[in-house]
Amino acid sequence: MHVVIMGCGRVGSTLARSLEDRDHTVAVIDSDPDAFRRLGPWFNGDKVTGVGFDQKVLTKAGITRADAFAAVSSGDNSNIIAARVARETFGIEQVVARIYDPGRAEVYQRLGITTVATVKWTADQVLRRLLPVGAEPDFRDPSGTIRVDHVVTPASWVGSRAGQLQEQSGARIAWIDRLGEGMLPTRDSVIQEGDVLHLVILEKYAGHAHRVVARGPEKD
Repeated sequence: MHVVIMGCGRVGSTLARSLEDRDHTVAVIDSDPDAFRRLGPWFNGDKVTGVGFDQKVLTKAGITRADAFAAVSSGDNSNIIAARVARETFGIEQVVARIYDPGRAEVYQRLGITTVATVKWTADQVLRRLLPVGAEPDFRDPSGTIRVDHVVTPASWVGSRAGQLQEQSGARIAWIDRLGEGMLPTRDSVIQEGDVLHLVILEKYAGHAHRVVARGPEKD
């Protein structure tokens, strides 16, 4: 892929290096040429000085051949304008905008622009560490219908099969973190001590699913 990034702050520079590490080509746009120092000496992508919603600047950064665009500068307005130009003028489908205002982020999400609301994301991360397991999901789809939670396997489920947990809880095990690696379970996979289960659950059944997991398996 070729990815164009607007904003070379901490997020933009980290994103650029991560993409390059994965063998994608990257162009970074920033109005401050000194910002490119954050990319480090080993960055091989393009550095374009200018305003990220200027069509000439975007063209210089290779937007016409880009597969994705990320607007992650420090300004909500600039990010939204740039995201809309990339999407509506250049036809880029994979567009992400960083938005500090959660309310505005939801509005633009409904307009089809993927947004990352920094304040809301940070607050959600803190909530997940403050509240009991299952109180706040790792992910909730925009409609609020489906959530993804992670649960450290209770001792009562060790030795049981994944299919049994799914049938009794109504949740699906999307994947399991085991000894630092992810694995996709089958119905016959045996749950082991220390497994972290990532569960896909209908929101309305989340309480039931967590009660079943905490209670342990019922005898067949």
